[in-house]
Amino acid sequence: MQNLRPLKRFGQNYLTDNNILKKIAEEISTKPEDKIIEIGPGHGALTKYLIEKNTNLTAVEIDKRVIDELTMQFPNLNLIQTDFLDFDLQDFYNQSKRKLRIAGNIPYNLTSPIVFKLIESNQFVEDAVLMVQLEVAKRMTAKKGTKDYGILAVLLSHFTQTKICFKVSPNVFYPKPKVESAVVHMFFKDDVLAGEKKKIFVHLIKAAFGKRRKTLKNSLGSSIFASVNFSGSNVDLSKRAEQLDIDDFVELTNYLIENSNIKELKNS
Repeated sequence: MQNLRPLKRFGQNYLTDNNILKKIAEEISTKPEDKIIEIGPGHGALTKYLIEKNTNLTAVEIDKRVIDELTMQFPNLNLIQTDFLDFDLQDFYNQSKRKLRIAGNIPYNLTSPIVFKLIESNQFVEDAVLMVQLEVAKRMTAKKGTKDYGILAVLLSHFTQTKICFKVSPNVFYPKPKVESAVVHMFFKDDVLAGEKKKIFVHLIKAAFGKRRKTLKNSLGSSIFASVNFSGSNVDLSKRAEQLDIDDFVELTNYLIENSNIKELKNS
């Protein structure tokens, strides 16, 4: 089974260096009571280090070819064969009412959908340690005014404290990717926007950066918020989205909720 070819359609690049795997496990630092979900265990390279300290580990794997191997190798592993993007985090949280810890060497082409899914379910997640493309890791942790500052940076800055733990060379993967990688650790905050405010906030961020070279007034004016008059807000609409900080976006969100038809926006 170890000779199975990684599938391009699943974005599979197997991590083969035990030193890197140990560093990831140390960063996660599991405890026996933790509710840990590993995304895409593959042949179980990281799984074997996680399950040493947490025998209640759950692994979500889309590739049917490795299911039997994982079951034989880890009889105590709670293995779920599905796409992580279809996995119900709230339902899993409800089983124990303990916040979830997420880990994985994830497909790089699915980084944004996975991050958005975690943000969507942020109230059920404690933290996440993920292997991502280095370029994306920089975008995830970018600061206001830099070229990498965008949707991911703003959302993660509000909902998490995210750090780049360490860089990873392409040489420790099979097949060898054409990009450098990095391990990031996302710690989810408790005191953040929730409910309708959260949904509006996310829509607003996407709209503001939709035409990032334009002023905020023009970007929002050509989005689902075109009917909203933002002139009464305390935010300078002549700035571009990359010039705003988190408080500015929260201010715009609150203004939207107080001065617009939320039902109309939700149906847009």
